[in-house]
Parts: sequence; structure tokens; C-alpha cells
Amino acid sequence: MLEVKTAGFELDRRLEADTRHVMWLGLCELRLMDDRRWPWLVLVPQRRGAVEIHDMTPLDQTLLIFETNMVAETLEDVTRCTKINTGALGNIVRQLHVHVVARSEGDPNWPGPVWGHGQREPYRREDAHRFADRIVSALSPKR
Repeated sequence: MLEVKTAGFELDRRLEADTRHVMWLGLCELRLMDDRRWPWLVLVPQRRGAVEIHDMTPLDQTLLIFETNMVAETLEDVTRCTKINTGALGNIVRQLHVHVVARSEGDPNWPGPVWGHGQREPYRREDAHRFADRIVSALSPKR
């Protein structure tokens, strides 16, 4: 996919450090949280200064919801999970970003939250690429 950048937009350094690029959508960059305990994707709208969803235009808000739902459905299809958790918390990283996490009974900390549970377990590079490729392949016909 081609890189799509908005003038003046910079990815928060913590998001860059904790995630891996998967692909560019219409509004968002889709990234993989580098924690193999859960299939966990992050959408980052390419809008400078956006902290909350209501900071964006109504059209961008609509596109964000569309892309979030598209990613959630794809993640559910790819992982066959029990539940999809979606959230835009931003208490630590203020830059607007939306988490989409596949949860299954018996996963680490089920049914509790993923945030703050245990130590992050980074992917092996090959495994991260393999999972990201599955996501890209599954999303491609939906785009």
C-alpha cells in the first residue's frame, strides 16, 4: 500500500515504539500492537491535533467508525475470537487512536482488560509479518 500522510501529522513516539505498521486505510494508518498475547490492532487517524473523536469533522468521524468496524469484522473473521473489544482511551497517549482487540475465553486475563495486565510479549518478526499479511489479505476485498 502507498503511504498516505497528512501534512504536519506525526505519529506519537510511544505508538511508534509499541506498534508495527500494517497498512494504510482511507483515514487511518492500521498498526499491530507488538504484544503476541492478544490479536490487537490500532487505528490512528491521520489528523493533526486530534485527541478525541469529536475533534474531527463529522465526515472524518463517520470514516473512523466505518474503518473501525471494517477492521473489527476482519479481526473477528481472521481470529475466530469470542469477543471484539474496541476502545479509544488516550489517558497515556493523547493522540487519537482506536484499539481493536480480539478476545477469547482462556486468553491472558480473560475476561478482564488487556491494559496493564502482565508484561508485554513482543512478536517474533516473522510472526508479526505473517499475522499482518493475514489482516491485509482479509481487508483487501473489503476496501
